[in-house]
Order: sequence, then structure tokens, then C-alpha cells
Amino acid sequence: MKISNGIKEKYNKEVVPEMKKKFGYKSVFAVPRITKVVIGTGIGKVSDEARRKAIEKSFTLIAGQKPKVNQAKKSIAGFKLREGSPVGYSVTLRGQRMHDFLDKLINVAIPRIRDFRGLKLSAIDEANNFSIGFKEHIVFPEAIGEDTRSAFGLSVTVVTSAKTKEECAEFLKLIGFPFSKNQGAKRL
Repeated sequence: MKISNGIKEKYNKEVVPEMKKKFGYKSVFAVPRITKVVIGTGIGKVSDEARRKAIEKSFTLIAGQKPKVNQAKKSIAGFKLREGSPVGYSVTLRGQRMHDFLDKLINVAIPRIRDFRGLKLSAIDEANNFSIGFKEHIVFPEAIGEDTRSAFGLSVTVVTSAKTKEECAEFLKLIGFPFSKNQGAKRL
């Protein structure tokens, strides 16, 4: 499903000149960019095969490509977990699918979060990647009309090429991620 080249165009026309002006980059290639987006979900103690397939189908619709099945590495009797049993799904998006997903994430999914007050700058980790967690997948438009009893959470990690947290925060703000206004720059 092709939405638009909104993120790509915005990056080239607005973000690159603004970042070059603010941080003094000499080349366009020095400006941070998003290298990949990793989406993951855990399925927990889902023993019902039909429910597991429904989660995989919903996850595939949201991500735009078939997910990799993550399996348990070792058996844990206390959790009734056997080695090799599926425990989650993950997808790595690059290129056009990544841009389409980011466009959908910023313009559709995040505004649909109930009681949303902005993203936190503290979600930027030491490697200057940004992670968002969703309690329910129903904020994505592909989940409309689905059975809400099978709602599952998922995490989205946006991997950037930024060198510092300040660069990463400014870059993500310019791309369009809605950060909370009451966070000071000292929290970086």
C-alpha cells in the first residue's frame, strides 16, 4: 500500500536545509537520516493457533511485510515455555516500506492514541535511536473492524544515523514526531 512520499520529500526540502543551518553540516550526507525501522511484538502465552495466526495477520497488515517468527531459545518450566515455541514477531523495514510506515505512524497512528500528550525525549537511547511502545495495535488504521479481544501491543524503534542525542531530537522533531512541549533541553 503506497501512501505517499511525504516523509522523503519533507526530509529533502525542509529537514536537510534546516539541519545544515543549525548544526553547520558541510555536506548533505552528513545530515542524520533514518536507516531502518524495527517493529516487534510479543505474543506471550498464546497457545491457541487461531489467535496466533490472527496476531500474525494483523501484524503483517500493519508492517506491510511478513514478520519473522521469534522463537524461545531455551525451555523455562516455570513459564511453561518450550524451546523453539513462538514467542513473538518482528519486522525490519527499509526503503519505501519504511517511509510509508513512518508516514502512517506520524500522521495516522500517533494522533489516534487516547489521552496523547506528546512523545518523550527520554525515549532516545544511547545509540541515538528512538523507541515508541503501543499498548494496543488498534491505533493503526489496518486494525479497524478487527476483534478487539485479540488486541496486542507492539514496539517501534526508529534507527537513526545521528551522532548526538541533541541532533537526533532535533532531526525527529523536524521530521514530524510530536514531542511533548514541557520537556526542557536539559533532559537530553
